[in-house]
Amino acid sequence: MDILPNHFEYENGILHAERVSALRIAEDIGTPAYVYSSAAIAERFAALQSGLSGIDHLICYAMKANSNQAILKLLKGLGAGFDAVSGGEYSRAIAAGVPGEKIVFSGVGKSASEMKTALECGIRQFNVESEPEISLLNEVAVSLGAKAPVAIRVNPNVDAETHEKISTGKSENKFGVPIARARSIYSEAAKLPGIEITGIDIHIGSQVRSIAPFRKAFSMVADLTAVLRADGHAISRLDLGGGLGIAYNRRGETSISPEDYCRTILESVGHLDCEIEIEPGRFIVGDAGILLSTVLYVKDGSDRRFLVVDAAMNDLMRPAIYDAYHEIVPVFEPGSRRDWERVDVVGPVCETSDTFARHRLLPKFSEGDAVAFLSAGAYGSSMASEYNTRALVPEVLVKGGTHAVIRKRPSIQEIIERDIVPAWL
Repeated sequence: MDILPNHFEYENGILHAERVSALRIAEDIGTPAYVYSSAAIAERFAALQSGLSGIDHLICYAMKANSNQAILKLLKGLGAGFDAVSGGEYSRAIAAGVPGEKIVFSGVGKSASEMKTALECGIRQFNVESEPEISLLNEVAVSLGAKAPVAIRVNPNVDAETHEKISTGKSENKFGVPIARARSIYSEAAKLPGIEITGIDIHIGSQVRSIAPFRKAFSMVADLTAVLRADGHAISRLDLGGGLGIAYNRRGETSISPEDYCRTILESVGHLDCEIEIEPGRFIVGDAGILLSTVLYVKDGSDRRFLVVDAAMNDLMRPAIYDAYHEIVPVFEPGSRRDWERVDVVGPVCETSDTFARHRLLPKFSEGDAVAFLSAGAYGSSMASEYNTRALVPEVLVKGGTHAVIRKRPSIQEIIERDIVPAWL
């Protein structure tokens, strides 16, 4: 099928990830299960590396997209830095062998203990988002006899033209400090003994599919750099955030090419003699993953047919919380469109929001058929839960003709045994 992402294709009528049969994985470990292509991840990372090769830069993978240790180690080997938005993510990067100087710590609500851990173990920079955060970070750094490297995140009030729940660069969003107040905030921060100003941080949103918002935001960063340098600040690093989107509806959507994205960066800020950081997550891993599932029932309602699958909203949250679209394909290559029908694809969770697709034209399925949700490598496993006491989805990483389980499926007994019942009950 022409909608399949790179490194996923039908061979002998069966969907493969690289050279590994998706049917074999489904039979070996059961469904639902996430499957990732190492080659697809490396290919996306290499495209950004190539596009920015003319300037000093570091690609800091946004761990929130998918923070499995195997994915982190794969990207570390490719030369990636990492963007963490919690103490837990920071610790994951350290556990994967990432040196502290290649970890950027972002996030609007860092705690004193998280700051202390990062300062003690090593950090590239803190992307700070408020004056109270700067004050607390200064206190923690002074208590340790250290200086905290800081880029202040500015909010440029730029509409990223994306879903309202993943827009981060408008004045109504909680992120960053207003760009109009940046000069005064930098001035006060520079006076603090535990703070070392290194640069500027910006991030306008996620799943951005138009270049215009990026161009506008990067231009504002360039202007602010000139102003802050004139004020005496040594701005040597620009963190331009992430947000580069992918085409989930592979029949009807377009996305920004990495070449156009990188060219916009070079044209906007390439002349400033700054090290450039970007924080892609979804772009690198989104199309590199699929979610395998199995049809439980084909159910006829009064005015529609339902395809009930064993994957649910706790396994893949995006459709429930963002009304997000994922292509759905059979593991066995489909025949002609005359054998297709319109169905609602739903999961077994006791919520109406546990719906993956409505009135979607798909090949006819039967009970027991294996299906794959495409472009599920980002914000799938990392957002999954055990709602309804459903086990977390296992994850599989493929490389060429081999594959390995990189997160196992816990047993229901293991889930239950994590509960602690008080002695009085």
